[in-house]
Amino acid sequence: MKSIVLLSAGLDSTVCLAQAVRESKVELCLTFDYGQRAAKQEIKHARALAEHYNVTHRVLKLDFFKHFQNSALISDNVQIPAPEKESLDCLPRARETAAAVWVPNRNGIFINIAAGFAETLKCQLVVTGFNAEEAAAFPDNSAEYVIAANEALSYSTANGVRVVSYTQRLNKTEIVQLGQRLGVPWQHVWSCYYGGEEMCGRCESCRRFYRGLEQANVIIK
Repeated sequence: MKSIVLLSAGLDSTVCLAQAVRESKVELCLTFDYGQRAAKQEIKHARALAEHYNVTHRVLKLDFFKHFQNSALISDNVQIPAPEKESLDCLPRARETAAAVWVPNRNGIFINIAAGFAETLKCQLVVTGFNAEEAAAFPDNSAEYVIAANEALSYSTANGVRVVSYTQRLNKTEIVQLGQRLGVPWQHVWSCYYGGEEMCGRCESCRRFYRGLEQANVIIK
């Protein structure tokens, strides 16, 4: 099997990359610059991860996302939510914060671009970093979404490219545990919606990442 990995350098995509190099021959890591606040740091850390795993890395700039100005990930005019740790498992609150950072059809666009590269490079798999914890609020993280995407790809790719996510059914703590077993270089992970010098520790992505580390008893040195 050959694969292409969608790599943002976040927890899920990083652990999926680590598993993908064991499950397949990874031909390419793709990172998208769609004008997100964390673009610079995501690209920097994704590049380091690709180098660590000795995989070719490519950054694709998607300027048209600038027209999707209703997302806090893209627009400085929309505040990024900072939920309390205690509210992370509150579904109504999770849906509220998800709505603020939702980017229209982001995963759908990313997967279809990656599938084009996969067909060109004769890869069977597009590896994505989804998880069970966020699937409750983000429908494009769900197992049902992957099934639907694969149905569409069976028509739109000549070689039947499929989407897989090795973290699909895991929560963040379980993903950290898997990453620990795989020897993930934690210093190269960037799980923050912001692009500062350090991860903010307050946005939902940071909260879930650090809670996962804490519950898995993993300390980043």
